[in-house]
Amino acid sequence: MTEAKTTATEKFFRIAIAIKGLDGALQVVGALILAFIPASTVSGFTHAVITRDLLGDPSGTLARHLESATENFLHGDTKTFAVAYLLAHGLIKLGLVWALAKKIVRAYPVAALILAAFVVYEVFRAVHTHSIALPFFAALDVLIIVLVLREYRQLKRSRSA
Repeated sequence: MTEAKTTATEKFFRIAIAIKGLDGALQVVGALILAFIPASTVSGFTHAVITRDLLGDPSGTLARHLESATENFLHGDTKTFAVAYLLAHGLIKLGLVWALAKKIVRAYPVAALILAAFVVYEVFRAVHTHSIALPFFAALDVLIIVLVLREYRQLKRSRSA
């Protein structure tokens, strides 16, 4: 019975790190795309979304929020931050996923610490930016931390037995 539970945990862990790897790859690709997208394209996209009533009333709350976010993105340091954050976060995730997939035991506590730092930063940014996406990513990272630590304990037990 314990072996079946271990197998299920192992499968869940593998799925979680695969999702994290995909997330990391998408973040790297997103950062590269974002770095080269002209401001006029972003502004045009926002204008098209708002004027076509894709968010409801063009003068409504969602439309105003998107318009404000676009202005901050284009005229503040938000674009530079987003590119740097996505690139760093994505590359670190890809490295951690690779190490965890190879079952490099020393990588597990490092992964947990790095993901915990990301959680703290994501919560900090969410509080300051009122982002609705960052708390979701923080919660996902907490779940991954739990899985990483469970897998780490399991690996240590199996290697000492």
